Amino acid sequence: MPLKAIFFDIDGTLVDSNEFHVMAWDEAFRDNGLQTLPALIRGQIGKGADQLIPSLFPGLDENIRHTIADRHGELFRSRYLDGVKPFPSATDLLEMLHVKGKQVILASSADKAEVDHYVQLLKVGAMLTGTVSKDDVARSKPAGDIFAAALALVFPMAASETLAVGDTPYDVESALRSDIKTIAVRSGGFSGETLAEAGAPYVYASVKALFDQFETSPLQG
Repeated sequence: MPLKAIFFDIDGTLVDSNEFHVMAWDEAFRDNGLQTLPALIRGQIGKGADQLIPSLFPGLDENIRHTIADRHGELFRSRYLDGVKPFPSATDLLEMLHVKGKQVILASSADKAEVDHYVQLLKVGAMLTGTVSKDDVARSKPAGDIFAAALALVFPMAASETLAVGDTPYDVESALRSDIKTIAVRSGGFSGETLAEAGAPYVYASVKALFDQFETSPLQG
């Protein structure tokens, strides 16, 4: 079937934000009397707070989890959000897909306010069919809710007519739960081996590499 829609993760895929999230999580944990290695936090980036916190600190009281999640959000917005920059060719890639008649949806574990900020930062509002954030679903990645919601936006389109683009194994796992194949990019810091092992059949260095090799990429379908 021809490719009709592409679902894009944002953090680490379209914008260079993953390391800022590591720093914000590290401080949020410390502010609540918890400590872990930044490398361990880095390995969980791509998950929303509902998945990330229990992965690092199982058994925490729900109220403490919410306090930590709120603190992370406050720190990220106040200290780091303004420093987040788009990756090279991110806007160009979305614009090319739009011009070619593909539907483009942003599907992120971030909250809606952050997604809206990135839509403006990337200047892609007119190119989008829609967006999905963690505020739209019960569970963030790697649960399947976010990409299932993205697929619902283009119903009755089949999963085989779509592709997801993301930078973490959690994007890949989430998409596969809806039978959506993933193009993975290494710009978020995960290795090509890790992304392939998660189930990504295509791995590129970045969205710029994907844009530069568009004519031979799966996006040409």
